[in-house]
Amino acid sequence: MSRSYLFIPANRPGMMQSAACFSADAVIFDLEDSVAITEKDSARILLQEFLTANTFDYEVVVRINSLDQNDGILDLETIVGPKVDAIMLPKATVENVQKLAYRLANFEKARKINKEIAIIPLVETAIGVLEVEEIVCLDRVKGILLGAEDLTSDMEIERNKTGEEITYPRARIAFACHAAKVEAIDTPFTDVNDDEGLVADALRARKLGMTGKSAIHPNQIPVINEIYAPSEKQIAQALRIVEAASIHQGVFSLDGNMIDKPIIDRSEKIISKAKRYDLL
Repeated sequence: MSRSYLFIPANRPGMMQSAACFSADAVIFDLEDSVAITEKDSARILLQEFLTANTFDYEVVVRINSLDQNDGILDLETIVGPKVDAIMLPKATVENVQKLAYRLANFEKARKINKEIAIIPLVETAIGVLEVEEIVCLDRVKGILLGAEDLTSDMEIERNKTGEEITYPRARIAFACHAAKVEAIDTPFTDVNDDEGLVADALRARKLGMTGKSAIHPNQIPVINEIYAPSEKQIAQALRIVEAASIHQGVFSLDGNMIDKPIIDRSEKIISKAKRYDLL
């Protein structure tokens, strides 16, 4: 599970080379919206060469173009390989996620890729929100990313910093993802100069059940990593609870509070996250 996903345009070699310095848990190399139509071919070739030449200590995600377009097919043909951990699919629906899973299986077999490349559907249309409970159950889906800009455009509603207009899709995606035990990744906060706004937005999404957040600027990553990681206080309490649970049978009391299985399970998840993020 990743706390932070950083979008980097695949036609920006300087940013791509610097990606390891930004402390993001995952990097989304973007072949879609951030790359002009006239640069699609050169971007996918540049990304292919970059992936071939480097090793990575972060999760490698590639956002491809729509599979309804020739660019999407060319993206897959060019970049699918053992260095890619996941493909991000724009304007996801049940149908196009299934098509992508089928194509990935064929590529893995033909190219002798000894792992299963995951899919991160980008839910950014009304139909995607309505189908999210089905999408999370499809093969290869490891998480859902909410695309609020396209979604609000599709819904013909105004996008604003306070985020009331995306409360429902955030919550629905979070519920679906937790039920399926996959990641619920929040939409980027697009004002890169508003740190207070970023904090408020990330906290709001986390309270609704989002497990991580995407970003469009490296400066946003430290804030996101802190908000979506367990605090020192939470880790310390979780360790006490798990230690006490190893001694007691069934329900017990700690500091005057009743500790039962749901609380123990939550504590174990906190410890697991702390280890994942090198906080313990």
